[in-house]
Amino acid sequence: MIDPLLSDAGKALREEVRDFVKSVPRDLILAMDRDEVQFPKEFLAEAGRRNLMGARYPREWGGRGLTWVDTCMVMEEVGTLGYIFACIFGVGAELVCDAVLIHGTDEQKERYVRPLLQGRIFAAECLTEPRGGSDFFGATTRAVRDGDDWVISGAKRFIVGGAAADYFLVYARTDPEAPPHKGITAFLVDRGPGVETDYLYGLMGCRGGGAARVRFHEVRVPGRNVLGRVNGGVEVFYTMMIPERLGTAAMTIGAARPALEIATRYTRRRRAFGRPIKEFQGVSFQVAESAMLLDACRAMAYMTARAVDAGEPPGRVRRLVSESKKFITESCQQVARHAMQVMGGIGYTRVYPVERIVRDLALASIWTGTSEIMSQIIATEWYKEREALEEAPETRDVEGDAEGADDLEEKDFG
Repeated sequence: MIDPLLSDAGKALREEVRDFVKSVPRDLILAMDRDEVQFPKEFLAEAGRRNLMGARYPREWGGRGLTWVDTCMVMEEVGTLGYIFACIFGVGAELVCDAVLIHGTDEQKERYVRPLLQGRIFAAECLTEPRGGSDFFGATTRAVRDGDDWVISGAKRFIVGGAAADYFLVYARTDPEAPPHKGITAFLVDRGPGVETDYLYGLMGCRGGGAARVRFHEVRVPGRNVLGRVNGGVEVFYTMMIPERLGTAAMTIGAARPALEIATRYTRRRRAFGRPIKEFQGVSFQVAESAMLLDACRAMAYMTARAVDAGEPPGRVRRLVSESKKFITESCQQVARHAMQVMGGIGYTRVYPVERIVRDLALASIWTGTSEIMSQIIATEWYKEREALEEAPETRDVEGDAEGADDLEEKDFG
C-alpha cells in the first residue's frame, strides 16, 4: 500500500533490503533467541557492505540521500526478520549516526559515521540509567573537566548493542548546579580503559542484541569528543527522539507482519467441524482486525514520515511521532496476540515463530519511551496546538454553533 509514496530509488532499495533479509541464516535467528549469540556482528557488517544503513543520510557520509519515507520502509522490511534485528540495525545507523550528523563536526562524522554505515564498527546509545528509566533528566552519570579532557563516571543499563559496541553516545551531567535540562552534555566515548560492559541474560525476548549494562570508571574522553556543545545534551536528546520513536514504530510493523501472514496461512489450512477455520467468524474477524490494524499503522507511520520530510513544526512532529509510536506498538502487539489466539495451542509452541514474535513485541511499547510517556507528550502538544488555533482569526469558533451558545450562566467552569 505504500508504493505511491516511494520513489523509483525507494522501490529499488526495497528489493535490495528484501534480498538481504532472505540471505540471513535461519540458524542465526534461532541461536540469538537461545542466547547463544550475544550480538550478530556479521549481520550488520553485511548490511554495511550492501549500503543499506542510513538511507536518508547524505551520500558524502555513506548514505543514499533518500527520505524518511524510505527509511521507514527499510526499517519495516528489516523488522520482518525479528524485532531484535531491526533494533540493532536502527540503534547505530538511525540513532547514533543521526546525532553525529546533526550535531557533530566533520572530524566526528568521518571517524564515527562513515565506518559505521560501512559496517566496519558498531555503536550504542547510552541513555537509560539504573535509577532512572523515563527520567532522562535525572541522569547521575557525571563528567568532570580535567584540562582539555573530560573524565566520565557512572553506569547505564539496557543498552542495546552495548556488549559489542566500538563506541558509545553517552549523556552525562556536566553542571550539577544547573537545572536538570541545562546541565547535561553528550559525548562520543570509545571503548577502552575504564569502559566495562556486561551482557544481560534472561530477557523475555529480543535476545542476542547485545543488551548490556555499561559502566564508566573514570573514563578519560578528549574535549573534541563532546557532541554539540557543553551542557547542550538536551538538544541532542530532542533530535534523537524522532529516529528513536518513528524508527521504532516502523520496524514494529515489520515484526508483526509475519504473525499475521502465518496465522492467515494456518487458518486457511486448519480444519475443524468439517471446514477450514477461516470460515468461522470468531477466527476470520480477528484476522480481519489484524489486517486493518496493520494498514492503519502503515498509514500513520508513513504520513508521519512525510510530515518530518516536509519540515512540519517541531511541536506537531513531536505529537505525530509520539502518536505513531504509541498506536503502532500497541496495535502490533494486538496483531501478534490475535495470531496466537486463532492458531490455538500450536501458536503457543515453538513449532511456529508466533510465540517468539509475541515475546519480542512486548518490548515495543516500553523501550525508546513508554506508551505512558507518549501519551503525556501527545496531550501537551495537542493542547498547545489547539490554543494557538483558537487564537487565529481565520479559525471558526464551532462552540458557538449550538442553540444555547449564549447562555453564559450555564457555562460555569468553576
